[in-house]
Amino acid sequence: MARELQIWSPMRELERFRRDFDDLFARFLGASDISLSGPPIESFVDGNRLVVRADLPGVDPKDVEVTLAGNVLTIKGSRRSEHENKGRDFLHREVSYGSFERSLTLPEGVKADQVKASYRNGVLELEVPMPEALAVRKVPVEIAPAEARR
Repeated sequence: MARELQIWSPMRELERFRRDFDDLFARFLGASDISLSGPPIESFVDGNRLVVRADLPGVDPKDVEVTLAGNVLTIKGSRRSEHENKGRDFLHREVSYGSFERSLTLPEGVKADQVKASYRNGVLELEVPMPEALAVRKVPVEIAPAEARR
């Protein structure tokens, strides 16, 4: 069986690399399709507050709902397509439309009435005060004398 020769295409190679990389993450995280899990999220501690950011480009803030039940924070929303796709043949498409939902488990003791949400430039930012018991504390590192290190 003869193989057909194909002209090398850097775009085709990049797409293959992206697909392989996505498959690797999907296997590692146990997800069948990462893009279906919801918007990309980052979270970090800044002083005495937990900051959660969700990238929601093209999502109207009126279509976003944030709830906190116990210590589970849920972000729901939808991105609506503003153009009809009849007769269009996409060469490449990573943007998804429709509903999404993403949940995160927050530390115990978070008070729902103290969570603040803001939306700017397509990014939803949530500020969650950290419970006193979970406040980040620096631990000093003591250097042992040279003879004790042996």
